[in-house]
Amino acid sequence: MSLVPGFNRTLVRNGGIIMKIEQEIKQKEFHSEYHKLLINIFFTNNRLLEKTVEQLKPYQLTPKQYNVLRILRGQYPNPATVKLIRDRMLDKMSDASRIVERLRVKGLIRREICDDNRRAVDVQITEKGLNLLKELDEQAIKWEQALKTLTVEEATQLNFLLDKLRG
Repeated sequence: MSLVPGFNRTLVRNGGIIMKIEQEIKQKEFHSEYHKLLINIFFTNNRLLEKTVEQLKPYQLTPKQYNVLRILRGQYPNPATVKLIRDRMLDKMSDASRIVERLRVKGLIRREICDDNRRAVDVQITEKGLNLLKELDEQAIKWEQALKTLTVEEATQLNFLLDKLRG
């Protein structure tokens, strides 16, 4: 399957039909390909987010909490400030302080007043948090299966196009 201008056939892969966005949302026309792209990105993001919420539910984590834990593991063994966490989060509108507090209550992270700046807080993932992420890493391999409707080449191309779109 290639990205060909004017491509308007039903997509078929491995014997299964892949529904186009028009079919998914029951909309016949878009006023431009860019409008269709925007709606398709929103729709696909919501679909992937729904799956992520479902996959994290048994672990009593939200996608934003999972994101914070992954950020803190990347910093480990060094602590991070809430500002650093906020800057690295996938969802920039998140209330990082509130997420940090919820993870602290669960015992997945610890917070301490920063020695250098009494107004700042150092946040560090705990052993319990690291162990949970290790378990989730094993699950993530299964989660990637949802993306295997794309070939590696298509995934590479889509990553390039999404990077280009963000500018």
